[in-house]
Amino acid sequence: MRFIVTGVLVALAVGATAAPAGRRVLPEDTRIADSAAGATLYREGRLQSGASLVAERAGMPALEGAAAACVNCHRRSGLGSIEARNFIPPVAGRFLYHVRDDAADVLPYLPNAHLDRAGYDDATLARAIREGVDADGRVMSYLMPRYDLPAADMAALVQHLKSLGPFRTPGVSDTEVHFATIQTPDADPVRRAAVLTVLRSFFAERNDATPTPVAQQQLQTSGRGAFAKRMLKVNRNWVLHEWILTGAPSTWRAQLAERFRREPVYAVLTSVVGPNYAPVRDFCESTPVPCLFPVADAPPPDGDADFHSIYFSRGVGLEADLIAGALTAHATAPRRVRVVYREGDAGSVAWQRLVERLKGGAVTPVASPVAAGAPAAAVARAARAGQADATVLFLRPTDLAALDGTPSGDVYVSGLMGGDEAAPLPPSWHAGAHLAYGIDLPIERRVRLDYAFGWFRIRRIPVTDTRAQADTFLACGIVSETVKHMVDAFVPDYLVEKMEDTLEHRVLTGYYPRLSLGPHQRYASKGGRLVRFTDATGDAVAADGDWVVP
Repeated sequence: MRFIVTGVLVALAVGATAAPAGRRVLPEDTRIADSAAGATLYREGRLQSGASLVAERAGMPALEGAAAACVNCHRRSGLGSIEARNFIPPVAGRFLYHVRDDAADVLPYLPNAHLDRAGYDDATLARAIREGVDADGRVMSYLMPRYDLPAADMAALVQHLKSLGPFRTPGVSDTEVHFATIQTPDADPVRRAAVLTVLRSFFAERNDATPTPVAQQQLQTSGRGAFAKRMLKVNRNWVLHEWILTGAPSTWRAQLAERFRREPVYAVLTSVVGPNYAPVRDFCESTPVPCLFPVADAPPPDGDADFHSIYFSRGVGLEADLIAGALTAHATAPRRVRVVYREGDAGSVAWQRLVERLKGGAVTPVASPVAAGAPAAAVARAARAGQADATVLFLRPTDLAALDGTPSGDVYVSGLMGGDEAAPLPPSWHAGAHLAYGIDLPIERRVRLDYAFGWFRIRRIPVTDTRAQADTFLACGIVSETVKHMVDAFVPDYLVEKMEDTLEHRVLTGYYPRLSLGPHQRYASKGGRLVRFTDATGDAVAADGDWVVP
């Protein structure tokens, strides 16, 4: 559903009169109750009867169902977007019902807002949706479809639009934006400490930056005369809350709900979690709150179905796909593949994914699990157990270093779990090993990482978990730049949408060759490759195949 009105698109007024410098101008308002039926219609294109929403345009085929849903243009937040030269205005209720030049109703700045018109009421909004006529009686562009909605569905949709922001946002005040990082008890303690050091330093440096001078906090926007508007540019301090979970995973979601109640946050940034991310993910999606770029070896395989959870990659699930592809490509006859992993670690998730990918094919995976608390020598025994044509290792560095003897057949190793090219394989295993590699080659990523590691040196941050710390620094930079472009429109869904729009243009992408997001895309880096060691010792690697997106 596109509300694109013919004529001049005027930038959104955020205050016809200047507000006191440094003050947030949004009024104290209360969120309006949503309509579940209206949300379903808006996001999924389904009416209360179960029938598909139908969108009609003159001279063009009708769209139905999800293809006709309003969210496709106006986004989940209802704040719209800009596509090439098309300004897709917000349809959040406070924008639609805003009265022209009403200085008392001060809204955050959106470059795509169109307020040079009368404010809608329920009747004129229903007319706009059904007939494509705006509040001033002008015919809208053909890009805005017409929807012949039944009365009950129209009422539900209007109620949903009214419920959309901007409202007072949890974790955002006149002077501060609050973030949380979640640390689960099953996460590696060294990694937890390493990530927290980077987060604390980034927040401190950002808050120490020179504040915006008072004279620059009121910025002139487009328009002249009566349509000259101003927007606020207020630098808020970032506040970090460290949510350290305890106990069994079955209690984590309740712990998180209580922490959010006591310490409301705008978003969750770079959490450090073990193999069980499900309770954290459930909290993020149900609250809802954006949960951005966790340090997680085993993100959910169906993460693209989420909205508020964003990851750098699919972790060991991606590596299992890469290994499965290599195993099946070389399978000219039935083969048995030994898969070694620690129970309770991310390798058990990778094992399940590998079984799923190889099911019904010529390659038969055979599990050689090692108990969580077993000594490293048990790993060496598991790696020799039974006959196998190839061996797959989803193991940590300590276990890789404990391997002995000479492997039979090809060896495939998780780079993420093993330490990438620094994986401490014995020479007898090293020479013929293939690393699953969801990152760029060292020579190709070096320049992109120089700034991060230079920043670590200046801040005197010890590098104890290279990839986790580099990913944390990258995540902080992405969020900082995204928030800057949002000006004062602190709507959580809008934060996610701005990342979808801007991430692919980022030059510094850390370990990853390219990052991008979009609707139903929640893994910013999409693929990987296998690499091999170039000699029997050392950490030099070379590509063992093309970059692929399984």
